[in-house]
Formats: sequence, C-alpha cells, structure tokens
Amino acid sequence: MIALAISDRALSEWGSGIARYSVVAFFLLFGLAKFTEAEAVSIQPLVAASPFLGWLYLALDMRQTSNVIGVVEIATALLIAVRPWAPRLCAIGSGLAALTLLVTLSFLITTPDIDEAAFGVIVKDLTLLGVAIWSAGEAVGAWRARRKA
Repeated sequence: MIALAISDRALSEWGSGIARYSVVAFFLLFGLAKFTEAEAVSIQPLVAASPFLGWLYLALDMRQTSNVIGVVEIATALLIAVRPWAPRLCAIGSGLAALTLLVTLSFLITTPDIDEAAFGVIVKDLTLLGVAIWSAGEAVGAWRARRKA
C-alpha cells in the first residue's frame, strides 16, 4: 500500500539509482579484492582457461594479472558512478561493465570442472549484465539530451 502512495516516477528513480550504484559497488569491491593474494589465487583457474584473458599470464605473474583486472574493475566503477555529472563517461563505463560481465559469463563455458560455488557466483553476473546494458542506454540518452540543450 505504501508503494501506491509513491509516484511511479519516484519508484523508477529510486530503482534505477539502486540498480546503477549496486553495479558500482560490485565492481569497486570486487576490484579492490583483486589486490589480495586470496583473490588472485581464486581467479587463476578461471582466467587461465579464458581465451579472452589467459594470455595475461604469458606477460604477467598471477598477482600482476589480478591487479590489472582490479584496476579495470575499479575504473569501471568510477566511470559508472559519475553519471550525474558525466553521462557520456557513465555510458563508456557501463559498456565496459557489460563487456567485463560477458567475459566473466564465458568462464561457465571455458573453465573445465567449474565448481558449484564458482558457478553460482558467475551466474549472478547475468543480472548485472542486464543492469549494465540498461545503464549504458540510459546514460547515452542523457548525454544526447544534454548535447541538444
């Protein structure tokens, strides 16, 4: 009943804010975690089996590879977070998030003998992918509207 007293516009704005900034929080927290030894070890089998990322281990060691991924994830979070001031940067960050999530989802196919825990963690990325794509579209629309004004 409380929701009926709140406008549909307010609900949409709250929902979109929660959706967008949950992706920001996800990328920020997981990006920061990539700088730990435990995370570097845990992602190694997934990254090594990936045709998109496995090459990193040819140039970098396990920790350096994890750090590079962490930098990309943190940069993605920051780009999405600036939506109120820079919708174009948010669109770029949201596109980067979508690309990152597609690579992560590919782990389901490329990682031999993926364990059940990793499977569950990766499958949630499908929802995040949807939010990232929505965020990119919304930010592009806001950027175009600003250019016309």
